[in-house]
Amino acid sequence: MADSFLAVAAGHICLDVIPGLDHLAEGTFSELFQPGRLVQSGPVLFSTGGPVSNTGLALNRLGIPTRLIAKIGADPFGNIVRMLVDRFDPALSGGLVTDPDSVTSYSVIISPPGQDRIFLHCPGANDAFCAADVDLDLVAQAKLFHFGYPPIMRRMYQSGGEELAEVFRRVRSTGATTSLDMAYPDPTSESGRADWAVILRAALPYIDIFLPSFEEILFMLHRDTAQRLIEESPDGNILPLVTSELLSELSSELIDMGVKIVGIKLGDRGLYLRTAGVEAVRSTGRAAPQDPSAWANQELWSPCFQVNVAGTTGSGDATIAGFLSALLRGFTPQQAVKAAVAVGACNVEAADALSGICSWEETMRRIQSGWPHRPLALSAAGWRWNDVDQLWQGPGT
Repeated sequence: MADSFLAVAAGHICLDVIPGLDHLAEGTFSELFQPGRLVQSGPVLFSTGGPVSNTGLALNRLGIPTRLIAKIGADPFGNIVRMLVDRFDPALSGGLVTDPDSVTSYSVIISPPGQDRIFLHCPGANDAFCAADVDLDLVAQAKLFHFGYPPIMRRMYQSGGEELAEVFRRVRSTGATTSLDMAYPDPTSESGRADWAVILRAALPYIDIFLPSFEEILFMLHRDTAQRLIEESPDGNILPLVTSELLSELSSELIDMGVKIVGIKLGDRGLYLRTAGVEAVRSTGRAAPQDPSAWANQELWSPCFQVNVAGTTGSGDATIAGFLSALLRGFTPQQAVKAAVAVGACNVEAADALSGICSWEETMRRIQSGWPHRPLALSAAGWRWNDVDQLWQGPGT
């Protein structure tokens, strides 16, 4: 059927408003941006942001027919979001819900040359998103349902995550495979003060695939450890301090909560994968692996591919799109983690979230051509380098 699709991407969506500031001299931000001063800018760039856009549109670009479910306002920004999505494919926006009582979420991104970006973010309609906004008739036609960024969607983390659990309980009842991605909450915000261990224990029994970053899941489950690592790091970046032992502990904890497939994103250190036993993997809905035994009891760590980095916007979302695309195509777990880091690597070769992503066929050709990996040395007991698959294989395999 011409209108058939395989995946639904749901959750947070926003409009990114990016004034052109490339003409400014580097290092002049503090002197130019003063109260009462007029600073000339260039043309504004509008783009959609958030996992519904980044992961959903990346899946579509990778050849996975996809639909989007999110909430926007009945305002000009909402019209722009629809227009931008329709430019990719008018069929994609069929699940967008217009809420006349909300404004469309937006971010104004101030990005002067030589300076870190400043974000002015309005959560808007994302805070009002609830389980009733998920079109179950639409989901019932898909193999996979992916949801992203509940930490910046108020109803998803309030009341111990009841609404988030309800989203996945309803979706799981349709037989679709369920997938969840997170965002790092501001520790001083309402979301950052929420008890994420309680929220995850409520939701994860309904979730087949969980794909957080290391920073996100460590903050949510072991905040004291996260703070200690931040203090030990000279620049606050804790990824160089990641150990295989800590990843094993975190993934075991998540599998005990009910997840069947855990992928932990590690920035430029790659992607870690841990899976549950064969019966758990077999129970993962319509997108379950074709060979559950090949996916069961796996512990893998794939290094990133070598690229020249132009920007990291949406790199985690692109990595997820690569992993889910491989799963839906019947790939092995070894092939899936390689595909994930390959799509993530393509993403960072462009400054925005989507233009660097190649077709699935081109991505596979690039892997098969001998694309070199970034160095990743592991000395932990039980880990060995798999030269055939070009990744590390852990004691959990």
